[in-house]
Amino acid sequence: MKATEGFARHRRLRSSDSMRALVRETHLHTNELIYPLFVIEGENIKNEVPSMPGVYQVSLDLLLGEVKEIDQLGIKALMLFGVPKDKDEQGTGAFTDQGIVQEATRLIKKALPSMLVLADTCLCEYTSHGHCGVIHNHDVDNDASLELLAKTAVSQAEAGADIIAPSNMMDGFVTFIRSALDEAGYKNIPIMSYAVKYSSAFYGPFRDAADSTPQFGDRKTYQMDPANRLEAMREAQSDVEEGADFLIVKPALSYLDIVRDVKNNFDVPVVAYNVSGEYSMVKAAAMNGWINEEELVMEKLLSMKRAGADLIITYFAKDVAKWLNK
Repeated sequence: MKATEGFARHRRLRSSDSMRALVRETHLHTNELIYPLFVIEGENIKNEVPSMPGVYQVSLDLLLGEVKEIDQLGIKALMLFGVPKDKDEQGTGAFTDQGIVQEATRLIKKALPSMLVLADTCLCEYTSHGHCGVIHNHDVDNDASLELLAKTAVSQAEAGADIIAPSNMMDGFVTFIRSALDEAGYKNIPIMSYAVKYSSAFYGPFRDAADSTPQFGDRKTYQMDPANRLEAMREAQSDVEEGADFLIVKPALSYLDIVRDVKNNFDVPVVAYNVSGEYSMVKAAAMNGWINEEELVMEKLLSMKRAGADLIITYFAKDVAKWLNK
């Protein structure tokens, strides 16, 4: 064959570990990871979630041990979900000053002020019916729910939350929460909106962890249809116009096209939520010896970064930090 074959030699840039590292386009860092934590009422509780190996419900008296481990690994942000003892029709535990998330926030910010606390702002963990808002005539009342969600956000900010992360998918939730925060004197608290949240089968294990399974029906009237792409742009556009500072796409892995669309169309940080079902599938396969867990997880998270995610909420955060630090 002649010296000038007429084809490109792409393999020149793949010839060694050092060469591949030199030209690598996408990188993952611990300061881009957000770790979800489930805080449960009670004492001396550390319950492993059966469908999520390695993920625990932790009581307040054991919480700081978990948070300090997260901090030592270089993870600088966590998202709090509450698991209360008592629930009611209004989800009162979400917005009371003595709520489990409020108590956890105060505890963390006192012990580790530099740790960013994101408060998940929803009612589903706190309502007796398991839906993300107030029920009227066997349906979620959008506008009545907004008032309670705004109260929840203000209560979380008062407790010291650094970022409010509303996940309820009610129409107008960003503008209601932004107005309530501003009126309460929290103009500088950003909103990380679950702007594009699909009604997904990938959420099953989370509902075990947060005890938030709906007691009737489903959430398809407020969470998005997985078949829809253009609708995601409308949802994101509304949230940006209403004052969102971050946009979350949830789930991540089956919606990487949406992550890219959001990144291309909006100039705020984009967050991919690597959800519970995505986590549990990998853990189950790894426990059976079918996959190399570290390689698969890193490939998966890199795909989210490559698609356009600036940040990733993931239950793998501690594992990834250990792999990156070794």
